[in-house]
Amino acid sequence: MCVLAFAWRAHPRWPLVVAGNRDEFHSRPAAPLARWQAADHLIAGRDLQSGGTWLGVSERGRFAVVTNLRGYDAADTARTSRGALVTSLLVDDAPVTEVGKTELGDFNPFNLIFADREQAWFLSNRPKPFRSRLAPGLYGLSNGALDEPWSKTLQLKAHLLDWIVKGAQRPELLLDALRDERLSDAGIASGLPSDVPQEPTLSPIFIRNPIYGTRCSTVVAIDDRGSGIIAERRFDDTGEPAGETALAFSWHG
Repeated sequence: MCVLAFAWRAHPRWPLVVAGNRDEFHSRPAAPLARWQAADHLIAGRDLQSGGTWLGVSERGRFAVVTNLRGYDAADTARTSRGALVTSLLVDDAPVTEVGKTELGDFNPFNLIFADREQAWFLSNRPKPFRSRLAPGLYGLSNGALDEPWSKTLQLKAHLLDWIVKGAQRPELLLDALRDERLSDAGIASGLPSDVPQEPTLSPIFIRNPIYGTRCSTVVAIDDRGSGIIAERRFDDTGEPAGETALAFSWHG
């Protein structure tokens, strides 16, 4: 169960701010956040099992992040990795509107947020493929519908809103909010089963579990001049920090 909060043109200084956790099996190999040698404009972590990424930015003016969508049983390993769709959107220059419904339907169930310099989009492929342009605002996403009021999603949106209203300084401070292990009474629990047996029905923003838990926290912030920062904090199977990377990038031009 991943979770993220996404602020799109919700602050005059910061047109785009994202704070999110990637939850995954600790045994699944991954490379840390870095510039990719094959496409040095792309900055992302890398899933070493399937080769794609879950979240990244491109200095060509693109951002994308994907979450699994629960309630559709275990993923079909014969299908192309959902991380490959993120990578394709970041590497290619084609408009997101050119990604066909048939192509979207070929992936396992997913939610995806895509943004460039001008607009942001939400895409999903269940119960059928669709895309919707996002208005300026603050959004939350986990493994259900966009802005479905799961407890952890509401908590993370509240952390991001608090950061915005208190002056929106030092985006990397949001990494600490992503360590929140409190269970909230607000919101609802998912009514859909997870395809991960080890995943709790109700979980906090940060999942501390030796088998399946929070692998990394990521913050992305791009200011009104096109200057950006992406920061990743990684965790071991005990839930303790195992490394941190912060890289500057540019959306100028």
